Amino acid sequence: MPDVHPHNSAPPSTWVRRFAPLIAPGASVLDLACGQGRHMRWLAEQGFRMTGVDRDPAAIAAVQSVGEAVLADIEAGNWPLHGRRFGGVVVTNYLWRPLMPQVLASVAEGGVLIYETFAAGNQTVGKPSRPDFLLQPGELLHWCSGPDWRVVAYEDGFLAAPDRFVQRIATVRRAPMPSSPPGAPEQEVGRYRLN
Repeated sequence: MPDVHPHNSAPPSTWVRRFAPLIAPGASVLDLACGQGRHMRWLAEQGFRMTGVDRDPAAIAAVQSVGEAVLADIEAGNWPLHGRRFGGVVVTNYLWRPLMPQVLASVAEGGVLIYETFAAGNQTVGKPSRPDFLLQPGELLHWCSGPDWRVVAYEDGFLAAPDRFVQRIATVRRAPMPSSPPGAPEQEVGRYRLN
């Protein structure tokens, strides 16, 4: 039996709980850097089919009963989910910038990315304190800008108990716009094009 890790008994993030209802019922959900599985377990209880990825064998052992458990050192360039897309992707307390293209590509059309991690300023209250592990102002928003994404919520600031600076986003990958038949008139309504 794996050792009980403090994060194993911690409640799921309020951000994850708030925006998980955006994910289609019963969808497959990826918990990236899942750790001991606090979000995997909670999301599985909500009816989602879970996949967790972590480089720690003890973490993977702890989540094997919850869903698909993938042992991989993704920071070493070993992305284990090539070509797979999920109805939801959850990332908390983890940042490895070179992975962002794979993280974004893992969200299926109509799927939801829920991301929350430490931000610049955290070095004044604790760890992590290295810039490599702290999002810069607007960084998550920048990654999720453009026509493929509809940002539902974004926050960048300070949270107490425990004191920390965080940046977090909930965003939905848009389905591609259908192309208009040649010669068809187009109308613009908000951000959606109607034919």
